[in-house]
Amino acid sequence: MTDPKITSQNLYLLLPGKVSKMTVMYACDFGLSITEALNRIYQSFTYSQLEDEETKLWHYGPVALYQLFLEQD
Repeated sequence: MTDPKITSQNLYLLLPGKVSKMTVMYACDFGLSITEALNRIYQSFTYSQLEDEETKLWHYGPVALYQLFLEQD
């Protein structure tokens, strides 16, 4: 079996778990609905960086990504 590598073609497999945890934190912290929090995250600069494999932000856990989101957006 070969060593699986994260590429721009398979990065999308990692994002839902990270984004869902970020969304719950954001919604709870700011009293938003899950839908509103999710929309804001998907439209954020942080998310645009996260979905770009070259930034390597996919290495970060949800808490670190959430902190980055709060600082950048």
